[in-house]
Amino acid sequence: MTMIDPLDNLRINFWGVRGSIPTPGKTTLRYGGETTCLEIRAGPHLLIIDCGSGARRLGWQMDQRQPQPADLLFTHTHLDHICGLPFFCPAYSPRFDIKVWAGHVPRDGSLEDMLARLMSPPLFPVPTSALRGCQFRRFTAGDSVGLRPGLTIKTMPLNHPGGSTAFRIEWGGGVIVTVTDHEHGNPEIDAAVAKFVEGADIMVYDATYRDEEYDRYVGWGHSTWQKAVALADKAGVSHPVLFHHDPTRTDDDLDRIGEQAAARHPGTIVAREGLELVAGVAPVEAG
Repeated sequence: MTMIDPLDNLRINFWGVRGSIPTPGKTTLRYGGETTCLEIRAGPHLLIIDCGSGARRLGWQMDQRQPQPADLLFTHTHLDHICGLPFFCPAYSPRFDIKVWAGHVPRDGSLEDMLARLMSPPLFPVPTSALRGCQFRRFTAGDSVGLRPGLTIKTMPLNHPGGSTAFRIEWGGGVIVTVTDHEHGNPEIDAAVAKFVEGADIMVYDATYRDEEYDRYVGWGHSTWQKAVALADKAGVSHPVLFHHDPTRTDDDLDRIGEQAAARHPGTIVAREGLELVAGVAPVEAG
């Protein structure tokens, strides 16, 4: 096994793996009920993808560490992906330098205006102007975004109502790709996704549904675990990570899906809160 310098690797930590709405309860204890939030460490650089309810606990941990610059990348601004921002404590502190990015913002709008619809009366008592640790930025999905020296972030638009953005993060020979929220079925977009994820060490993929139930949800903007493993086979992805779990999915349901998926594509992982993966020549599960 190739040894990776722990200070210069590419790793991902899952703080929230659920889609649509938080799902606390005894049937979701092992995989977790928080909505989407990913922490990615590229050597010294900190990236956060989405700020769902799982971001609250990430914020607590960041507040206990020495502050460092961070880039928060939104796949899109549906509620399950932004609902943790009002409770993400580093965002309020001038000790932090957090650039907040999105690639699906309309030309006549701004990311801050979109988030202000959540953080304004009568929905929330604290306005976005209180987010003193944040600076808002935009890009166009399809661009490469130069955030930090030596760090490559490629983006592409996905098939989702209102738009969503995939990210391909390359650092030190490792590649992590996130593809959520995305619905398969558009041949042109599907071909672009397959090229975008090609050769990735870790591919975090929207696996909200199963093929056998998908017909009921066509047009909702999500994919299936079967499409995730088929894409991994086609694109030479080492570790597809099934993500954005349907809120009705129990721990036992996800166990069964994980067994079936791993039988089709060895190396498939079902995302759970607290999971940490390290990318490299051979990614290994670190937690």
